[in-house]
Amino acid sequence: MSRVSKPYEIVERALELSTTDGLVVIADEHSSANLRWAGNALTTNGVTRGRTLTVIATVDGAEGTASGVVSRSAVTADDLEPLVRAAEAAARGAGPAEDAQPLVSGVPSSPDFTDAPAETGSEVFADFAPALGDAFARARSGGRELYGFANHELTSTYLGTSTGLRLRHDQPTGTLELNAKSPDRTRSAWAGRSTRDFKDVDPAAMDAELAQRLRWAERRIDLPAGRYETLLPPTAVADLLIYQLWSSTARDAVEGRTVFSQPGGGTRLGETLAPLPLTLRSDPYAPGLESAPFVIAHSSGDSASVFDNGLPLAPTDWIRDGKLERLTTTRHSAALTGLPVAPAIDNLVLDGGGERSLEEMVAATTGRALLLTCLWYIREVDPATLLLTGLTRDGVYLVEDGQVVGEVNNFRFNESPVDLLSRASEAGRTEKTLPREWGDWFTRAAMPALRIPDFNMSSVSQGV
Repeated sequence: MSRVSKPYEIVERALELSTTDGLVVIADEHSSANLRWAGNALTTNGVTRGRTLTVIATVDGAEGTASGVVSRSAVTADDLEPLVRAAEAAARGAGPAEDAQPLVSGVPSSPDFTDAPAETGSEVFADFAPALGDAFARARSGGRELYGFANHELTSTYLGTSTGLRLRHDQPTGTLELNAKSPDRTRSAWAGRSTRDFKDVDPAAMDAELAQRLRWAERRIDLPAGRYETLLPPTAVADLLIYQLWSSTARDAVEGRTVFSQPGGGTRLGETLAPLPLTLRSDPYAPGLESAPFVIAHSSGDSASVFDNGLPLAPTDWIRDGKLERLTTTRHSAALTGLPVAPAIDNLVLDGGGERSLEEMVAATTGRALLLTCLWYIREVDPATLLLTGLTRDGVYLVEDGQVVGEVNNFRFNESPVDLLSRASEAGRTEKTLPREWGDWFTRAAMPALRIPDFNMSSVSQGV
């Protein structure tokens, strides 16, 4: 066998080796670069490279089509045939796949399918690193310490199938998390950013934001649990609505298992969920949030099917002008439910028509309100209502008549994002944000801040 090492060659050779009715091959070429710092000084940096190959074999039988999926890392040419045979054996030993569909065909090939994979490296931080050094100097002179990390990943995905698909997508993913602490460690503040290339992040602006929050925390105010008017920043809104999106599968709704199920049968599609003109949408071509324009499914589950690999994706409104418009479907679940095919897309945007920044929303507050930094440790309590619980973290601030007057204790909350949308009284300006809780899995989001008149802080928490 000739030596093959380029990703597209790996894909083509695996397809040549197939002896089953259908084959899907996904080659993911990964590269990453990172910086870490503590106490106003860089501590580590590194660059990594890697390859993962996923082979999905399908076998037609009298009772239906079965599938077998095998994934391996660091695959070389010598590993290919054993990998393909393992996937074929898994398919032959499996029963009919419930989500079986004909493999996707007829999608035009990517013109760069045979090109070398895109790679990231330390050069992605060429402008960011000096600016971070300047932020360290300002923090030292201001009596605060900066901790955090910056990570940039670039994944080139090559997708080939026995039906002729040859698709390729390059996905850059950058995250920046910055934490400022007072020297005695009694005060802490956090900020995060999502980026494609680190050219649109400003460490100086983030440090100034954190310095202000540390000043707010110089005054401590204890508050009891209860319902408070609350300003949810974009990062908190993103974490809540990402979980809502993950819970919006059409089949579960039709079968009466989710908050989107209609009592007595059916779904809540067409129902008004929010009085504000909120539109929750995903778009693989959204500027600054670009994601794969076709399905990449390494395994099947509630919201994905390996049989849908290569299926083109289009802009999709999940909620439009406050009304529930779409629930996520694969081709299989769409056929089961009679609903349109609407696969999940790897970004999420909430538009509410608002123009105010979070700072302007704070200034417009009358009476008392809470200003959150972020949420974490979010867990589901009740799928029927999508009731979630979690904690506030890294700063909850008290606003009185448009002014932040101090930091209050942390809380545990109990809220449903669907219910929050129905009660939101104001949506601010939509901006790119980094989800704090789900940032390891979902980074491409743009959200407004939301004003909730009666956010349920169910108990006081000692979390920080």
